[in-house]
Amino acid sequence: QVQLVESGGGLVQAGGSLRLSCAASGRTSDLYTRAWFRQAPGKEREFVARITWSSPNIYTADAVKGRFTISRDIPKNTVYLQMNSLKPEDTAVYYCAAGDRSYGSASPDYDYWGQGTQVTVSS
Repeated sequence: QVQLVESGGGLVQAGGSLRLSCAASGRTSDLYTRAWFRQAPGKEREFVARITWSSPNIYTADAVKGRFTISRDIPKNTVYLQMNSLKPEDTAVYYCAAGDRSYGSASPDYDYWGQGTQVTVSS
């Protein structure tokens, strides 16, 4: 079993920054890729960014490219999402995901999910 626990969400003004963390535990040795998704009220879950674990191959969605950065800390088994220049449209529940594929920008590509952390950006 794999457990993913997100933290770092909150309320921030437009233009501000937040850093989300996702700590993994359990049988994580086969997890090749970690990712962040988000889901705004009334909308479908949306891919944000992914990173491969061994050699950091990174892919970021166009909607957040240049503002959001995904990274990982191998000893801590943790993935981060640094979010800068936040906009009200970034308001959503942010989910951490993990899977054994080397690619994937869709929810079915990932086997494990965290409980989500709320990010609210005020105008």
